[in-house]
Amino acid sequence: MIYAISLQSVSKIYRTYAHGWDRLWEVLTYRPRAQVFQALQPMTLYISHGQVVGIIGRNGAGKSTLLKIVAGTLSSDEGGACEVAGRVAALLELGSGFHPEMSGRENVYLSGAVIGLAVEDMDKLYDEIVAFAGLEEFMERPVKTYSSGMFMRLAFAVATCVEPDILIIDEALSVGDGAFARKSFDRIMQFREAKKTILFCSHSLYQVEKICDRVLWLDKGQIKMDGSPEEVLPAYSEFLSLDTESQTNDEPDGDEVSQTTSSSLRLSDKTGRISHVKTYTQDQKGEQLTLQSGKSDLIIEVDFMYDPTLLAPSVAVAIVRKDGLVVSSASTHNDNQKIPDNEEGKGWTRIIFKEVPLLKGYYLVDVYLACENALHLYDQAQAVTSLTVLQEGVEQGVITMPHQWLIDN
Repeated sequence: MIYAISLQSVSKIYRTYAHGWDRLWEVLTYRPRAQVFQALQPMTLYISHGQVVGIIGRNGAGKSTLLKIVAGTLSSDEGGACEVAGRVAALLELGSGFHPEMSGRENVYLSGAVIGLAVEDMDKLYDEIVAFAGLEEFMERPVKTYSSGMFMRLAFAVATCVEPDILIIDEALSVGDGAFARKSFDRIMQFREAKKTILFCSHSLYQVEKICDRVLWLDKGQIKMDGSPEEVLPAYSEFLSLDTESQTNDEPDGDEVSQTTSSSLRLSDKTGRISHVKTYTQDQKGEQLTLQSGKSDLIIEVDFMYDPTLLAPSVAVAIVRKDGLVVSSASTHNDNQKIPDNEEGKGWTRIIFKEVPLLKGYYLVDVYLACENALHLYDQAQAVTSLTVLQEGVEQGVITMPHQWLIDN
């Protein structure tokens, strides 16, 4: 079987020296003076054509090193082999492959030459690249005069307009404002539907779950788990939860909650923002609510605005424990509840959690606004309300589950 990506015993060790003369001293004395860091343990990995593979892990787990080896910008240590079938486009580091003294136009043709495209091919693609990046007025300027957002937009446009067989995306690359961010996600989904092979490195587990059909969890330079999103993401989430249990979070006061409620993104073309969130129970309202376990209803109302040229967005709500564990969540998209389009770009929705089954403890409510497919996040309002849950019994845990006892007399 011919794989899109085949890695055999690929590894990477970085050597650093405390002083410049240590390297010379090592050569003269044949005694090692370097500090050794094993970024990637020997790894064998096969990725089939058309797979969308998410790569997750904490910082320093080896994700970027793996992507650079696949992209060909970094070589494996001796004994390892990386074989890639097809043309590769990689979005790894800001402006990698661009020459700062050259103009945007010159860098477009340079990037094409690097991946093996003839000048005639780039002539056909050039107008599409410029239009997608939206940099018509700046293409004759040196890229060193570009802002970081312009740099990223041109890099993304070049990488995706050349129709690669394999697309590599590192979350270290952010693709600018809301309008272009949406365009970039739409382009990624087009590649997915076209059965292109995609490597998607991200800390956003929600996006990984929505986009990918396979997930690699890297830890300390090796694969800790490889499987479907349904298998890997819950295990990784549990790992992160246990990893942060020792970190205690102070309970925020009313002023802190108010500040997080009002924080939102500016409304611009092709995006949206949360304008107001209201939370209340049968007999209380405000930013600090006290609930009775199994008795109180929790109602959350969300007002939002969005670009009226878009389809109406989706809304999601999460209840989060103070250590960051998401206890429960719900979204209009997941529940197949379509918000009607509005020609003024305004919307409202309400969700009711009946007789909240949370057990005693302290919780927070987060609200999210995303595109109609719940892929691109427009805005978020975190910790809009703090919930203090009281209970009459002595049950332990996070929620109470419906149950029935049968006693044999």
